[in-house]
Amino acid sequence: MAAGQDLVILAADAAGPDAQRLLDELSEALLRINGDSGRSSFDAEAATPRGGFYLARDGAGDLLGCAALRPLGGPDSATAELKRMYARPGQGGVGAALLAHVEAQARCFGYARLHLSTRVANTRAVAFYAKHGYAPVVAWGRYVGAAQSVCLGKQLSIATSASVADLPDL
Repeated sequence: MAAGQDLVILAADAAGPDAQRLLDELSEALLRINGDSGRSSFDAEAATPRGGFYLARDGAGDLLGCAALRPLGGPDSATAELKRMYARPGQGGVGAALLAHVEAQARCFGYARLHLSTRVANTRAVAFYAKHGYAPVVAWGRYVGAAQSVCLGKQLSIATSASVADLPDL
């Protein structure tokens, strides 16, 4: 993304044409990297009140990337799962902006943690998430015993307007 270029991230329908265009691009990229498109691990119809699908666009409305958020486990789970995160090549900063947006949404929905799974072979993604504070966590569901996958997670801090250090002495 060019410096000074506007970035807008909004909730969208994962089954819509713009979302499907990006999801198809992601699936093709993952197939090249991992030998698996990842399509079977994401259901565009699985909308939930504590989740969403987000599209990133530039100021001209051009598609830049996408990400999905859903509960991991039951509807009252304290852990959310990040799914189908993708930034088009050459769009520096879009991935970080999408990740920050999804983390903020997860906090708003009351999640304490955000988890994700990616393939070990996707070293670029593994490094990206590590840079943003994600560390290995215990595998869940389909990822238990899957040597090709790495499960990562991050504790989400509660957003506050002031820290304890900012409070006056009494």
